[in-house]
Amino acid sequence: MPKLFIPGPIDVSPETYAAMSQPMIGHRGSEFEALYASLQPGLQEIMGTKRPVFLSTSSAWGVMEASLRNLVRKKVLTLCCGAFSDKWFDVAKKCGFEADKIQVEWGEAIDPETVRAKLAEGGFDTVTLIHNETSTGVMNDLPAIAKVVKSFEDVLLIVDTVSSLSGTPINADELGLDVTLAGVQKALALPPGLAVFAVSEAAMARAKAQPNRGYYFDFLEFAKNAEANNTPSTPAISLLFGLQQILANIKAEGFANRIARHEANNKLIADWAERHGFKNFAPEGNRSVTLSCFHTPEGFDQSAFIKNLKSKHGFVINGGYGKIKGLTFRISNMGNETKETMQELIDAMDDVLG
Repeated sequence: MPKLFIPGPIDVSPETYAAMSQPMIGHRGSEFEALYASLQPGLQEIMGTKRPVFLSTSSAWGVMEASLRNLVRKKVLTLCCGAFSDKWFDVAKKCGFEADKIQVEWGEAIDPETVRAKLAEGGFDTVTLIHNETSTGVMNDLPAIAKVVKSFEDVLLIVDTVSSLSGTPINADELGLDVTLAGVQKALALPPGLAVFAVSEAAMARAKAQPNRGYYFDFLEFAKNAEANNTPSTPAISLLFGLQQILANIKAEGFANRIARHEANNKLIADWAERHGFKNFAPEGNRSVTLSCFHTPEGFDQSAFIKNLKSKHGFVINGGYGKIKGLTFRISNMGNETKETMQELIDAMDDVLG
C-alpha cells in the first residue's frame, strides 16, 4: 500500500493497528470506564485544559455543527479563510442560525483587529475559528484572536484544531477557548471516525439554557456521561484503544519534544521547496507546522509529479483542495513522521523531479 503524506487521513503505524485489534469490550462496564479514564490526562495535556475531554463517534464536523446548536442564541460570526472555515458559515445558515462572516482570500490569515471591529458592531454571541486551515496551510494567530474575542462579554469562541492538535500547543484554558475540537485522523495519526472536544464552564452554562440542542451531540449528555467515564452513545471502542496507544507514545516522547519534531520536519519540507523554487501559499508568520501548501508553478506538470511519486516510490501527496485544487499541492509532516521518514520522501520527490 502507498504511504500517505496527505493532510489527512495520514499514515497509521502498525503498532496503532495492533492496539486497535484488541478484543472487544462492553461499553457500559468497568473495563470501558478504565479505558475512558486512561485517555483523559493525555488529551488534557495536548489541549491544554483541566476540563473533561469528550469523545464523539463522528467526524469533527459533527462537533462543529453541535457547537453551533449548543451555543448560538443570537448570531454567529464565522472567520473564513479557506475551504473548511468557509464551510462553517454555510453550516450555520443551514442550521437556521443568523450568521455573518469575515472573509479573507484563501492563503491569507484572519486579522485579529478585523475581528475586534466586527464584534464591536454588536449582536454576536458566538465566534467560529479554524486554527490551522488545512486547505491553505495557514495557521491563524490563535492567542491574538482569542484575546480579542474574550474582550467582548458573553461572546463564546469555538475553535477547530483538527490539523493542529498534538502538533503545536493549543493552551485552551489559558486562552479561554469555549469549545476546542479535533478529529483524530490528522496529527494524532489514527484512522478517521472519532472526534475529541473540551467545553468551557461558560459554554456548558450556555448549552444548559439552549432549548433545541438535540440529543446525539448534546453537551449536557456528554458531561453527564463523562462523570461516569462513559459516552452518551455507543463509542468507537477500537479507535479508543488506538488513541490510548498514541497518547502513551506522546507521553514517552514528551509533548514538548513532539512539538519540536513537528517543527523540524516542517522546516525540512520548507527548505526542500525553497531549493526547488516552490512558493509557500501561506504568508510568512502564519504557516502551519503540520502541513505545507505550495503554489503550483506555471508549466509544472503537477499531475505527473504526484502520479510518478506514487508509482515509483509509493508515496502520496495531495494536489490541492477545493477551488485551489491543481493550483497548489500539499505535503503533510504530521503524526509519527521522523527526520528519517521525511528525508525518504524528500529523496523520492527529488528523484521524480530529476
